[in-house]
Amino acid sequence: MDERELRLKSIQYRRTVLEIIKLANAGHTGGSLSCVDILNVLYNDVMNVTPANFHDPDHDRYVQSKGHSVEALFTVLADKGFYPRSDLDTISRYGSHFIGHPTRKVPGVEQNTGALGHGLSVAVGMAIAAKKDKRSFRVFTLLGDGELAEGSSWEALMTAAHYQLDNLTVIVDRNHFQITGNTEDVNGLEPLADKFTAFGCAVTEVDGNDIGALVRTFDRLPFTVGKPSLILAHTVKGKGISFMEAGSKWHHRVPTDSEFAAALAELAQAEVEA
Repeated sequence: MDERELRLKSIQYRRTVLEIIKLANAGHTGGSLSCVDILNVLYNDVMNVTPANFHDPDHDRYVQSKGHSVEALFTVLADKGFYPRSDLDTISRYGSHFIGHPTRKVPGVEQNTGALGHGLSVAVGMAIAAKKDKRSFRVFTLLGDGELAEGSSWEALMTAAHYQLDNLTVIVDRNHFQITGNTEDVNGLEPLADKFTAFGCAVTEVDGNDIGALVRTFDRLPFTVGKPSLILAHTVKGKGISFMEAGSKWHHRVPTDSEFAAALAELAQAEVEA
């Protein structure tokens, strides 16, 4: 896909995210909207993973450590053909495997996640296994900035640097907000890039909602041979819907009928302007 096609795809994904959250009457709206551009570029431009090769030992791995933003992941996996789009209409229904966090019972999901701070450790283990088994697959994981308060994230980074995991890419969705407010008010993270560098990562900062910038950044992987790559992706929580952007209000909230209609109208206009 070219950059315009990817931009249009992100608009489509945002529409689906809102539709399934509205139908389920539950969901992490803001975080799904902030990370959907990252998932779009990963699955449509970067990673070697499809329904056809998912059980091939050399397919690229993706672990969504910020598992609460599962609506974005479910949306992308449906679009890639791992299951029919209609399956998303069962989210949060009794008996459905499509619940509020990723589970391996959903095709295309690599690892159960949701307990924050665990995904990076799992991804590090996968990357170590690839090195030991001399496999060519790469490992990608997406963290929320709020989960960086979990000490296991930093333990995993130290391990990744120690084992020189240049087959691992860690992406941080740096939207500055978690459920209880601004990350810097809850448990300050800055200077974040300096901390990642000190922990042995090769760090690049990027606008995580800029499709072209993301494509160019991922094209440079690995950033440094012998070091894990870390992408500090500066995003906007609720990106793409003006009245949802920034703040923690939309961390977990379902739009009203009027808000839903207004959001779809904004996305329709974005398609015209893309």
